[in-house]
Amino acid sequence: MAQAVATESTERSFQRVLQIIEECGTKESALIPILQKVQDEYRYLPQEILAFIATALDVPPATVFGVATFYAQFSLEPKGKYIIRVCDGTACHVRGNKTIIDAIRNKVGLKEGQKTTKDMRYTLETVSCLGACGLAPAVVINDKIFGHMTPDKVVSAIDDLEKEVAK
Repeated sequence: MAQAVATESTERSFQRVLQIIEECGTKESALIPILQKVQDEYRYLPQEILAFIATALDVPPATVFGVATFYAQFSLEPKGKYIIRVCDGTACHVRGNKTIIDAIRNKVGLKEGQKTTKDMRYTLETVSCLGACGLAPAVVINDKIFGHMTPDKVVSAIDDLEKEVAK
């Protein structure tokens, strides 16, 4: 029974990917828009879907995998609904990004080494540079940048996000 459910779920996934391919086109030049829409749909790029895209576009699997791993916006691992990126560049590091990371981990319930919460709500990442040294330490939650962060400010930003979602 579990096998039948998994097969049915996989078929639905491939049907949705086929719809995305129909929307974007079947030329190799449509690969990035296809991957973007698949990532939006699943919050990551599952391996079996990458192989399916390669077959559907008639391109080598290595081409699809190469694009999926080259661009930082794509992920081969599931990510949370809210992605919190903390700058780890020099300016942010010397201004206390470690205390901000610790505050985020505490707030959302992430243990050391864990990137995504079990409920798939939050993913915490560090990035080499956000290009916002004048705002150090800087944090991005999804696409919104927050500057001059402190542990209290980052907890407040997450609280505000939770309130916004509850509306």
